[in-house]
Amino acid sequence: MNCRFCNYALNHEFIDLVNSPASNSFLTKEQLNEPETFYPLKVFVCDKCFLVQVDEYQKSDAIFNGDYAYYSSYSTSWLAHAKRYTDAMIARFGFNEKSKVIEIASNDGYLLQYFKERNVPVLGVEPTKNTAEVAIAKGIETVTEFFGTDFAKRLVDRGIKADLLLGNNVLAHVPDINDFVGGMKIALNTEGVITMEFPHLMQLVDNNQFDTIYHEHFSYLSFYTVKQIFESKGLEMFDVEEIPTHGGSLRIYAKHKEDVTKSISDNVAKLIAKELEKGINDLNYYKGFQERAEKIKLDLWSFLIEQKRQGKKVAAYGAAAKGNTLLNYCGIKNDLIAFVVDANPHKRDKFLPASHIPVLNEEVLKAEKPDYVIILPWNLTTEITAQLSYIKEWNSKFVAAIPNLTIF
Repeated sequence: MNCRFCNYALNHEFIDLVNSPASNSFLTKEQLNEPETFYPLKVFVCDKCFLVQVDEYQKSDAIFNGDYAYYSSYSTSWLAHAKRYTDAMIARFGFNEKSKVIEIASNDGYLLQYFKERNVPVLGVEPTKNTAEVAIAKGIETVTEFFGTDFAKRLVDRGIKADLLLGNNVLAHVPDINDFVGGMKIALNTEGVITMEFPHLMQLVDNNQFDTIYHEHFSYLSFYTVKQIFESKGLEMFDVEEIPTHGGSLRIYAKHKEDVTKSISDNVAKLIAKELEKGINDLNYYKGFQERAEKIKLDLWSFLIEQKRQGKKVAAYGAAAKGNTLLNYCGIKNDLIAFVVDANPHKRDKFLPASHIPVLNEEVLKAEKPDYVIILPWNLTTEITAQLSYIKEWNSKFVAAIPNLTIF
């Protein structure tokens, strides 16, 4: 296996999470008695460019075609984040009714709806048909395709270029990152702006966030490496922000290298220096991650076994992809966690892959009154604990496994 960016041979294993089904391959009741397909979930780090990556065991068109279960609009905190982003971009760059905003992986229109409200013309690019249909129903023009150089060339042939080209949590999802970034170079207007948001590799390593590793995420990204990738395609970073979403993410700002209308923020050099000080370009930084994940696995197992012995009931909240990674790596099934509650109706009345834990309505939580509720999407802990504060009425407690087992 070679690095998907620099084609260097990959010899250094970061973590092996063994085998798992695709994280969003929820099952119907009828499928519970059918065989499931498991894929290796082994992650490597390139000792040349330091891109952390999983092999493309499951093809992206198999993951993102069909009935995709993730809809961005079911998180109120994520919608608020999208609204703040829209306001900030319009205030900073002056986008208006003469501009063109294109979002890659626009999902159900969760973000573009706010630009549309401000009379800024938008276009969504979304490969999953079911989520794209929701966006179209909102009046948001959306094309159901994968983004890359071929698509970008066809856009340009139609006279379409982006004044703002954005993508939230998509850069990690593309198997051919060179083609993807090359497509952004083609689709960007002369003085246009690219923003991308993605979970920060530094946060993943420092905070034991191994559960954010799954087959949809082909790459795990540092600013150090992303800067190299963009520069290889003639794009230049001119700003970067560290933001709290998804347990700690980066928002990068890029432009054409030839564009002299934008000055380079001090934030660029400062973040590179911060990552280098951590050791992001040293293999020693990546050592020991396997052992830290194993400790979380053993701690969670011990907790669940103890509750089982005491006759306590444990449920979970949030049928998130990261939750499936955690449960499947730990080997946890529906005998230890009775059910999981989720706000997304497209996931409810189905079962988590491999663990076969049923996904139910929140009313079941109120009726069953479990002794503990494990928050699987720990990045939404503030939102979830506020929403489920009523569980304290029957002395139930919340549990989080990442970055370490916590009961509160």
